This record gives sequence, structure tokens and C-alpha cells, in this order.
Amino acid sequence: MKNGNGSDKIKELVKQFVGECNPLETHEKLLLLSDARTGAHYCECHILGSKIIALGTTDVPLDPDEQPEYRANREIEEGSVAFQKMKDDAKLQRSFSNIVAEWKKDSEDLLASPLKIIGGQHRFEAIRYALESQADVYHGVKVYFALDMPQRLDVQLISNTNIDISGDLIDRLRETAKGSQLRDWCQATGLLKKAQDFADSYTRNGPISVRMATTFITNYYMGKPIDSKNFANVATAPVVYKSGGSDDQWEQTKAAHPQLWTDQGLLTAGKEFAALIRAQRAAFENSKKQGKRAKPDYPEKALNLAIMAAWAYVAGVLHNNSPRLKRHFALKDWTSHDPLNASQLANGRHWSDATNYRGLGYRTDPQERGRFAELFFIQAEDGKGITKSSIDIAIKKYHAKQGQLEVREAEAKAKEANG
Repeated sequence: MKNGNGSDKIKELVKQFVGECNPLETHEKLLLLSDARTGAHYCECHILGSKIIALGTTDVPLDPDEQPEYRANREIEEGSVAFQKMKDDAKLQRSFSNIVAEWKKDSEDLLASPLKIIGGQHRFEAIRYALESQADVYHGVKVYFALDMPQRLDVQLISNTNIDISGDLIDRLRETAKGSQLRDWCQATGLLKKAQDFADSYTRNGPISVRMATTFITNYYMGKPIDSKNFANVATAPVVYKSGGSDDQWEQTKAAHPQLWTDQGLLTAGKEFAALIRAQRAAFENSKKQGKRAKPDYPEKALNLAIMAAWAYVAGVLHNNSPRLKRHFALKDWTSHDPLNASQLANGRHWSDATNYRGLGYRTDPQERGRFAELFFIQAEDGKGITKSSIDIAIKKYHAKQGQLEVREAEAKAKEANG
């Protein structure tokens, strides 16, 4: 025993593990260690590939008690060149290491595989492939025992630092560990399909990411304190979260709005935006049927983070202005062209833009978000959809507002300096 004492329960689990997995290290030589940071108990050993496959599974929920249907592991990248090389190496009797697992007997399913692969699912599949050619060698495995939820999340995150883990996957794991509320809300709005989980890494036509969902909700609440009558005179700056970074601001949003999950105004906004996503996609499905081809990003334009943030922000601003909110939601009904008029957005630019600026709707920086906030606010005022003229006016309004705000800030500083 090292780095801590194991409880009787953990000792019994280790005994079971040794008896069934028969690691190269005997029970007497097997060291049970503990992570001083989290208290998680583990051992490091070598197990035959045939035992790993016979007793192991990558079908592992992060939260087996409350959310058993949602997986901890990312999807296998079958087309990856690195994965194909890994399979070829395994067939040639390559011995892998850094496989991370939890030994857990499922009391509710005695036939379930007890060796839960938390990290190294690509290695696991490569070992399975090698066994088809009778290539059976020992592999290095780090096995944990009796993990609680925080420990399991920690293990999942650190076990993936050896690969190019996406920020979206980190976000998904964190959010799953907190509970199902965000996922349930997104499924209720239609932003996710029924039983669908968040993306490991967002791709076109795929599910949304945690980053997108939290960005949407936070901006709705950021917009609510803004008086729509004073919109032209105050800073209106939607935010976009970074994937894989600190989630402190998201936690602050939830703490400030304890009724978030039952807020009917927010729920309606989420449903309306999901409808806008569908309408944008449908517009190009119809064009495709007519033999017309569009740029591949046009159908997914609603999921540009600047657009998503600004649309939610304006929905928050107009939450108590029913006529204008109705016109804001009605953007999805403009079916004479795609609701977001992606081709016209691409032509939108300001004289100060750099020569490599591709037009409105391709970036997510603060300026892009601010321009879209002005555009959606204008559209909600006249209800005429997104047009070439409204795009031009919105861009000019954004820059005019920024100039006014800079003047006020300079005047305030001068007044302060002069006493």
C-alpha cells in the first residue's frame, strides 16, 4: 500500500480485479496507490489483450446512476490515419500503455463488463482488431477503484490530455458531471434532438456544443436589463464563451437566475431559435432539390456563434416588448430566400474592415457580435427581414454607437481629471 490507505471495499475490489484480470504483477507485488489531489485509488499493471477485451468495455457513462444513457468517451475516429497506424501496430504485437480504466461491478447487471475503459478507447479497439489475428500481448493499464463522480470526471479529463482533446469535449464532460439540466433544456427547445447529447467537437449538421448552449442562455439574460428604448445609447455587447476554458461566468449566470430551467421566456426563445436553425437549413434543402448549389456554410449560418449570441441577446432585450419580440421571432418565416440572407451578409462590410474580411457572418469577435445585435434589433423594428439596406445600416449604426461611447468615456475621464 502506498500514498494512502485503502478501505475494505477497495481491497475487496482489488482482489476481484486480480482474480479475474490476472495481471502480470501478482497480488503481492501489485501496489495500490492513491492520488493525493482527489483521493482516488488505483494501481498500474499489465494485462493480456485478450483479458482486456473479454472483460472491458468503452460503453461507459460518466454518471452511471443519474445519466446512464450518456457516454463518457468520445467517438472513435475510424477514418483517422493515426488510428489506422495504431491498428496495424497492434496486429504486429505492439504493446500499448496509458490505457485508463475503472474496475466496477454493476450490481444491477451482473453480466456487464467490469473493466470500464475511461481513457484509451482507440487503443482498446486496436487491441480488439489485433486479437482477430491472434496477436495477444500484455498492455499497460492504470486501473481505478470505487471512483465517485468528481473523481471520475477528473480521471476522464486527465486521461485525455495525452491526445488532442477538443474544448467541446471538456465542456461536455464537465456539464454532464453537474447534471442533465442543460441537456434536458436543449432537448426541450429542439436545439438538441430527443436523447441526443452535445457534440464532442462541433461539425456542420452535427449537434450543438455546450459552448453554443451556454452562450445562448447567457446572452439572453445579458440582454434583459437593457431598455429597448435606450438601445441606441448604451453598450450592447453579446459575449461568446471559449470552449474548454473556465466556466465561471456560466456558473454565475445560473446562480443569478435560479429559475433558469423553468423560465418560459427563455424556453420560448430557445424554441424559436431552434426553428430558425431548421428554417435556414430547409431553405437550402429546397434550393438543392432545384439544382442550385450554395456555399456549404450557408445552411448552418444560424449556428455562427456571433449570430447565436446576438440573436439571443436581442431576444432578451425585447423580452417585455411583445410586438417587436414577435417580429424578432418571425425572422424564420422569411422563406422567399434563406431567413438569414447569407449571401447578402457576405457582402456586408465597413470601410474600415481589413482587406481579408470576408463579410458579415464569418467571424465571432466582439465587433461581429455587435454588428449582428444592431442588425437583429433593426429587423425586429420593421419586421422586413434581413436585407442589403438593413445590413448596411446596422454596420454603420454599430460604428456610430462605438464612436459615441468612446466620446462619452473620454469626456468622463477628462471631467474626473479636472476635478
